[in-house]
Amino acid sequence: MKNQYFKAASGMYINYFLLGMVNIILASNMPSLTEQWDTDSTGISYLIAAIGIGRLLTYGLSGVLSDKFGRKPLIMVSSVIMGVFLIGIPFSPTYEMAFVFALLAGISNSAMDAGTYPALTEMFPESAGSASVMVKAFGSLGATILPFIILFLTTNQLFYGFAFLLPAVIYFMNMFLVLSASFPNKSEAVSQEEDLHNNRFITEPKFWSEGVALIIIGFTSTALFTVSQIWLPSFGQEVAGMPSSSAIKLLSYYSVGSLISVLLLSILLNKWIKPVTVILLYPMITLVTVIIILTIHSPIVLSISSFFLGASTAGIFQLTIAIMTELFWRKKGTVTGIVATASSLASVILPIATGLIAKSGDISHIFLFDCFIATIGILAAAFVYYRYKKLTQHQTIFNHG
Repeated sequence: MKNQYFKAASGMYINYFLLGMVNIILASNMPSLTEQWDTDSTGISYLIAAIGIGRLLTYGLSGVLSDKFGRKPLIMVSSVIMGVFLIGIPFSPTYEMAFVFALLAGISNSAMDAGTYPALTEMFPESAGSASVMVKAFGSLGATILPFIILFLTTNQLFYGFAFLLPAVIYFMNMFLVLSASFPNKSEAVSQEEDLHNNRFITEPKFWSEGVALIIIGFTSTALFTVSQIWLPSFGQEVAGMPSSSAIKLLSYYSVGSLISVLLLSILLNKWIKPVTVILLYPMITLVTVIIILTIHSPIVLSISSFFLGASTAGIFQLTIAIMTELFWRKKGTVTGIVATASSLASVILPIATGLIAKSGDISHIFLFDCFIATIGILAAAFVYYRYKKLTQHQTIFNHG
């Protein structure tokens, strides 16, 4: 990434480092927030859902605006809106006002995605997969650091809102970094993409075949990620007989696997392996891992399996967008918005669906459902793999130089 766009890329990755904090900041400050608004944990969960609703309602529009007005304006606007959310939450006098701020966070997230992913693929067309998957790495890093910030504030009896205000300040400062950074000129980007596209593909990709398959993967990748994060601790307690403290640690193993996976992908992608191979291989690993979890109810096996679940569900969404924008490069923002909408649907539907399954009394049924989702993801990825191979001049998905 040692090129003219290094500053812009740095600014975008900083945004996602902070977004990693935002994604867990409400849940991590639940005791303070419930006291502030005289609500309960369910009320805070509704605020978290409001962020998802804000994303879901605006992804399509954000994608179109990204294509029409460019990537930089959306990224800058997203920074401002996210800063408003982070300042607004700790100073909201009412729950209703906080709900509005949560919706704004979702709107900001959709604008950030619609601007960032297309921009990265335009800046680094030869390593779009690596550039995109690094978004996940920075997000994971931010989510890892926030608990330590909250622990410091709690230990020193400081205002919990500093955990919100610090990333808000960085968002505003980073906005000026992005403002001063160079982004690809639209006409130059189109010309470069057209040359790459003509050299890479024999025929035009079809949206209603490989495009739809990638949208399905956008849904299943987020669904697999969501199920694991919500239900691993409960499965550890109820099925494997783990104490609560040990069951919670399963999410730590999951996060470590996720972070290591995306860092490895950032190195391996395009040099040794293509994104289309990863989106097929990873859900296969997920399926095998879930089957092992359902078969062997051992705390040790579950701990190891949690690591592999984290590794095999990480980065798939980002790689799906990278492939989608490579195939349908003329409307990068629009197709990013479509895939991200499918992902948001999964983040809204899966907690509800798995919650209903849990009411049946057997939590194992949730992971059987997870196997079904993984199978759909594998079938869709196999189709994309086959079509990509047909479309490319070089009849190989692995790249040996």
